[in-house]
Amino acid sequence: MKLQIAWIGKTKEPAFRALTDEYLKRISRYVAAESHEMASEEALLELTSETAGRTRPVLVLLDGRGRQFTSEEFAELLRDQQDRGTQNLFFGIGPANGFTATARSAADLVLSFGKMTLAHELARIVLLEQIYRAFTILKGHPYHTGH
Repeated sequence: MKLQIAWIGKTKEPAFRALTDEYLKRISRYVAAESHEMASEEALLELTSETAGRTRPVLVLLDGRGRQFTSEEFAELLRDQQDRGTQNLFFGIGPANGFTATARSAADLVLSFGKMTLAHELARIVLLEQIYRAFTILKGHPYHTGH
């Protein structure tokens, strides 16, 4: 499985780029991962639809109207995708106003970090940390329990 993390908009702060790179490096210990800076929602949807593979890409969008998971439930979601043989699992982080109804309907899952609004750059870091945490949960690594 390959994780594809895509966001709409430019990264303005070097600190966000550094954290993105750090978490992608950590995640790559468990699964291939790459990032995409997209100009628009349409470009993100086009990227997912054009990604070739023997399985259909799975698209998860972050949006405040989505479903909430515990870290353990999120880990199970990733395990399920691996067990299904998903080749490309896309996570999309939208623009300031969130995704349109069209994009949300195209998604396999709409995920929310809660009712509070996060800056999209911060949401990206939270997502990457939770993906890393999920893999440590699945591998029994002590990161999740703080040991």
